Amino acid sequence: MKNKLEPFFNFMGLSFNSSVSHTERWVSALGGFIGISGVYVVSQYFLSPSDALLIAASMGASAVLLFAVPHGKLSQPWALLGGHFFSAVIGITVATYVSSMYLAAGLAVGLAIGAMHYLRCIHPPGGATALISVIGGSSVTELGYQFIFTPVMLNAFLIFLIAIVFNFFFHWRRYPASLISDKELGFGTIKHDQAGAINLSTFNKGDLKYAAKKMDLVLDINHEDLIRLYALANRHAMGRHVEPEDIKLGHFYSNGLYGKLWSIRQIIDESDDVVIYKVTAGADRRQNASCTREEFARWARFEVSHENNQWQRVE
Repeated sequence: MKNKLEPFFNFMGLSFNSSVSHTERWVSALGGFIGISGVYVVSQYFLSPSDALLIAASMGASAVLLFAVPHGKLSQPWALLGGHFFSAVIGITVATYVSSMYLAAGLAVGLAIGAMHYLRCIHPPGGATALISVIGGSSVTELGYQFIFTPVMLNAFLIFLIAIVFNFFFHWRRYPASLISDKELGFGTIKHDQAGAINLSTFNKGDLKYAAKKMDLVLDINHEDLIRLYALANRHAMGRHVEPEDIKLGHFYSNGLYGKLWSIRQIIDESDDVVIYKVTAGADRRQNASCTREEFARWARFEVSHENNQWQRVE
């Protein structure tokens, strides 16, 4: 029965194979409770009860992102703060100059989405902020552009600070995402700039599910799309090579392969059409050989350097 319904489940984006633990789910729920409760209590101190209620339109949605998907791109500080700020500015401006509420509502949300795209701060609750700026009634109208700062940005900063403090107590979900390390996730130290390229033949969807379970976090990209992303990146990397004229004496180059096939060569001598190289790491280490500049360029995918006892790609 499940197999027959699988096309429908795929169409709906429904998966029953969640890799997130019950602990993580309840931590997310607790974070949302604390976040919205704290924002509402503090907002009431600065605003009237009716104005404080305006947090419900967009901060509840922000709470879902910050406490359920704390490492998601749409949850990060610039997305949160920039998304709410620019959406509020657009919403209030549209409400001020467009008399038709029907037109103003759509225009505010549409312009907010466009602005968030260009400013790289896409935050879905920003759409709600733009909308409430138009349909919020007299309480918003009376505040005018003050609405941008109180309650919108006041609430955004409050939930931002609460998210930092709350998530700090759980080592696998530090917020912002830049504060978490691979070591804290239990992976040890992972060198993201290693010269070796990713080889898709070494892992499959099951491996990705294991990694997601190990991280114990909601990912805002499914495993299939992640494999496609790596496949396209790997295809692009495999098709890229160093240009013959860029090969320089004394520099190091990698073939960008994986495992036992990975190799690094240093140019130790050259002429117009021929280069002499030494294999300094990987397969055939310490051997010297020569080839034409064109042949070496077809072998080399990118230049590398040796810093802090590790090979790093030169950008």
